[in-house]
Amino acid sequence: MGVDLSILIVSYNTREVTLDCLRSLYANPPAVTFEVILLDNASPDGSAEAVAAAFPQVQLIASAENTGFAGGNNIAAERAGGRRLLLLNPDTIVLPGSLQALWDFAERHPERGIWGGRTLFEDGSLNPTSCWGRITPWSLFCRATALTYVFPGSRLFNPEAYGDWQRDTEQEVDIVTGCFLLIDHELWTRLGGFDRTFFMYAEEADLCLRAARLGYRPSITPEAVIVHLGGRSEASSVEKTIKTARGRVTLIRKHWPAWQRAIGLALFRGWALSRALGAYVARDRRGGPRDKWKIVWGRRSEWLKGY
Repeated sequence: MGVDLSILIVSYNTREVTLDCLRSLYANPPAVTFEVILLDNASPDGSAEAVAAAFPQVQLIASAENTGFAGGNNIAAERAGGRRLLLLNPDTIVLPGSLQALWDFAERHPERGIWGGRTLFEDGSLNPTSCWGRITPWSLFCRATALTYVFPGSRLFNPEAYGDWQRDTEQEVDIVTGCFLLIDHELWTRLGGFDRTFFMYAEEADLCLRAARLGYRPSITPEAVIVHLGGRSEASSVEKTIKTARGRVTLIRKHWPAWQRAIGLALFRGWALSRALGAYVARDRRGGPRDKWKIVWGRRSEWLKGY
């Protein structure tokens, strides 16, 4: 029998936070019928076994290999019977009323197709990464010239982060982040789910941009609030930065006009170089670390290939 909502969780090596996420979910369920489908990407920390023991009601898929975030969600969605799909990261904490608020937002604005909410850090402060603006030549120029970092509160110079908008109003956005993303199942199927070219990072950007081409308008509501711890499945900040860069390069190659792609890649190189030089100067002046950006710049031939 079908349900209203299928909640999809893809985990990798996050056993304890995944269990915390599930506890918070079942403590704060939506008022609609729902199912939880969790795919574990061959975690070496016993995540799958722990979930099976603690939450037998979860539909568990214990993958024999790491299929990535995009592939894992696509596999989980194949089992989903819900009218809508909620992509939920395992490193999140569901707060009271958050799932129902997101559902109600979708019911009020069904034409949007994709909906998201507001995310907080563990200390209750705003985690602004629940949504993003699309990558453009201007946004990359601002990053490469450090205007984004000098004027972080400016929508002009920090357009991808929407400047100093506190995510405290309902607003259409270019990209709803995959940590807390609700989508009509019919639209997901129409789009073919995630493009599995994106192993991890930027797959939701690609999904939202493709939905927008069909006339949908992804949006977020401040009424749906969760805690997003962030980065728990990625042990190295260097590796996360490189994977993120690969995803962004892939977005440029897929979504930008051919004549803009060379410009975009040049600006991307400029961004990484400016960060590396900035880190070098910061260390000289304040004794701070510079190794991360030195490594990222040194591995540019890797991430400039994209996925």
